[in-house]
Amino acid sequence: MLEILKQPWPWYTSGIVIVLVMAILLFFGKSFGFSSNFRTICAACGAGRTVKFFDFNWKTQIWNLMFLVGSIIGGFIASEYLSNGEAVQISQATIQDLAQIGFAAPQGMQPEELFSLEALFSLKGFLILLGGGFLIGFGTRYAGGCTSGHAISGLSNLQLPSLIAVVGFFIGGLLMTHLFLPFIF
Repeated sequence: MLEILKQPWPWYTSGIVIVLVMAILLFFGKSFGFSSNFRTICAACGAGRTVKFFDFNWKTQIWNLMFLVGSIIGGFIASEYLSNGEAVQISQATIQDLAQIGFAAPQGMQPEELFSLEALFSLKGFLILLGGGFLIGFGTRYAGGCTSGHAISGLSNLQLPSLIAVVGFFIGGLLMTHLFLPFIF
């Protein structure tokens, strides 16, 4: 059984699992999205006393915090005990595109040039991660949710704002990949 879990699974497996999770959440009247956990954690820590945005009954969101904790624990278990140690498999065209901007083929899950401790402690790497984190945090609040919340939960509920947000995510991703990333590196 453990050997089956360590092998690469077909791409459609994740889609089936997402559908099952969404069906369960919809059945219980919940909506999926990780970015709301930041607000919940701030409210649980007492931020609602000084900032109105965090003043709500955070205990109704404990299920979402447990989903977050379970995702972290599951990711750790998968990484430490279910990984076969091979580098992520990407297409040859992607490897060539990465080489054009100075990245080697990943030896693990991400390119070392961007996600290593050496890159983090360089000025450029630190500024990229800091700026990216700020943009993601600001964008999540401005868009009313994260990519997973809009693309999975919002679209399954047929919400027009989620469709607009997902189209914006794709446009932003294309701009970043083809215009900004080559310029930065």
